[in-house]
Amino acid sequence: MVNAAVVGYGYSGRAYQSYLIGLAEGLRLHAISTRDEGRQAEAKENHPDAKIYPDFDALLTDDDVDLIVLATPHDVHCDQAVKAMDAGKHLVTDKIMCMNASEAEEMIAARDRNNVLLSVFHNRRWDWDYLTVRKAIDDGLLGEPYLFKVGIMRYGSPRGWRGDLAQSGGILFDWPAHFVDQALLLAGAPVESVYCDVIFRDHWPIDIGNYGTMLIRFANGIRYQIEIGNLSAIAIPRWFVAGDLGTLSKSGLDPQEPFLRLGLIEDAKEPPEDRARVVTYRNGDPEERIIDSVKGSWKDYYQNISDVLNQGAELIVTPEQVLKTMRVYDAAMAAAESGQTVSLN
Repeated sequence: MVNAAVVGYGYSGRAYQSYLIGLAEGLRLHAISTRDEGRQAEAKENHPDAKIYPDFDALLTDDDVDLIVLATPHDVHCDQAVKAMDAGKHLVTDKIMCMNASEAEEMIAARDRNNVLLSVFHNRRWDWDYLTVRKAIDDGLLGEPYLFKVGIMRYGSPRGWRGDLAQSGGILFDWPAHFVDQALLLAGAPVESVYCDVIFRDHWPIDIGNYGTMLIRFANGIRYQIEIGNLSAIAIPRWFVAGDLGTLSKSGLDPQEPFLRLGLIEDAKEPPEDRARVVTYRNGDPEERIIDSVKGSWKDYYQNISDVLNQGAELIVTPEQVLKTMRVYDAAMAAAESGQTVSLN
């Protein structure tokens, strides 16, 4: 049994990390660390068997902690991760991994010198929409994809530190971290270049921006456009994927989160109207279909972490994979600053 400790008890630490750890065989929620006294009381009420620590340094003195999970602001991920791994702890950090590729390399170096596990919580590799798009491509419904347009456009101010540029990294450092991770898995080719732009409006009391976009060009010719916004009163499709034989469009978000909030993730159901629509051309004639979503489970992320530590299984989300994501981010931030497309060669 691996003893896990969650650092931070905001939304991610409470609703995601602590809950999902408790569903994995071979993991035990041993401790929670938060500086906020109100959240300390909430954590104790929700998890009476867990130890509650008032700060990160106090947690590191607990020799019974095997695995530390960071659910903290992005700007402290690197420092906390390195400190934890240098204390001999295995480490999972919530996405985004860190602020840049240099920090990612520092974290990987700490893993190597301490011979511990390092992974990033990319639970959305098990999203129903992502798995459905992947299957539609594998089944040949689209032919060879050449264009991906993915995004989430909402109307509402980000909560807490996620609206603070210094702590979060900006509007592109939240949901788009998953988008870039999925892009690197779906495209099947190296990234050639990145263009990025961010729009700022004086509306919400935030400084992260109100709209951001990345255009990633891959060596096989695929264009992958990412959009994120907090000042849009009408949503856009979550996925629009065009290939030389067909096109897929899908609305709505993965349905697991509302059920996760209730502690009922296994009961997740998708609204029928959110199923993917695919039009495929065969012999010159269009064939339209609505396809059922492939049902993944976020539970599989921590089950994999448990299986790696307890049984020597292969790690699914590796830091080397996420380092590639951070290199895309470095190029994107340079592009946003210069207004020019940035090559990754």
